[in-house]
Amino acid sequence: MAEKKKELTMDEAYAQLQAVLEKMESGDLGLEESFKLYEEGLGLVKLCSSKLDEIEKKMIILENRTEENEDA
Repeated sequence: MAEKKKELTMDEAYAQLQAVLEKMESGDLGLEESFKLYEEGLGLVKLCSSKLDEIEKKMIILENRTEENEDA
C-alpha cells in the first residue's frame, strides 16, 4: 500500500527552499542538477505562496469576526 506523502509546513518548505538556493548559489553544480534544483525550488515557492494565501484568508475571517463582535 502506498504511503501518503506528508505535506510540508510553511517553515519546513521555507527551510528546504533556503537549502536549494544555497546549493544553487554554490556554483558547483552541473546544468542538469541546477535544473532539478530549480524545479524543486519552484514547487517550494508555489507551496509557500499557497500556505501564505491560506493564512491570509484565515486572518481576514478572524478580523471580520472581531469586527462583528465589536459592533454587537
